[in-house]
Amino acid sequence: MPTPEIELLKSRSLPMLIEEEIQRVILSGQYAPGDRINEKELTLRFGTSRGPIREALRSLESSGLIEQIPNRGVFVRRLTPEQAAQIYDVRAFLFALAGRLLALRASEAEIATLRGFVATMDEAIAADDTERYLRENFALHEFIVAHAANPVLASQYLSLIKQLQLYRARNLMLVDSMQVSNREHHEMVEAIAARDPDRAQAAHMAHVMSAKHRLMANAGLS
Repeated sequence: MPTPEIELLKSRSLPMLIEEEIQRVILSGQYAPGDRINEKELTLRFGTSRGPIREALRSLESSGLIEQIPNRGVFVRRLTPEQAAQIYDVRAFLFALAGRLLALRASEAEIATLRGFVATMDEAIAADDTERYLRENFALHEFIVAHAANPVLASQYLSLIKQLQLYRARNLMLVDSMQVSNREHHEMVEAIAARDPDRAQAAHMAHVMSAKHRLMANAGLS
């Protein structure tokens, strides 16, 4: 009987598996923005020819995580503050739409889950536990987008989030900003709980734009 690993390989192409692994390495910080990605090293790492490696790299380039520079090679994309701000602008509209859509259809169980995320973040702030706060913060945002019942929106939003992770060092979470951010989370969740799409849209838009303003201030561009 085929093992789970063999079934996985049957259901997903080699370039797709390689792409996911390279993406994981980039987003975990093992490759820093601006680092060169060596095709030969990847062929040795994955024990494959350059064909699947190049196919995986082309897909990652289209997602915005890497860039190919003529006559130099392939590099992890390095975002400027201005580029990050532009991504935040697009992200804000997508997230506002997700909040609006969820307010129109949220179940009581989904609302309870959202309130649970916010309560856990309150506890993390009180304990000065930044790692826990960030974990719950990402989970809340992904939950809202995933449950907005629009797969196209979710795909585009998550792509932008991956690109913004390349800019992680600029937007450090301090206790004061965590408190402000979670007050915004409370408003977002209560707007959804009130089944008020206009209020939810405004709250979700304001939340991302507030994060953008913090990023610009940290970059000295506010």
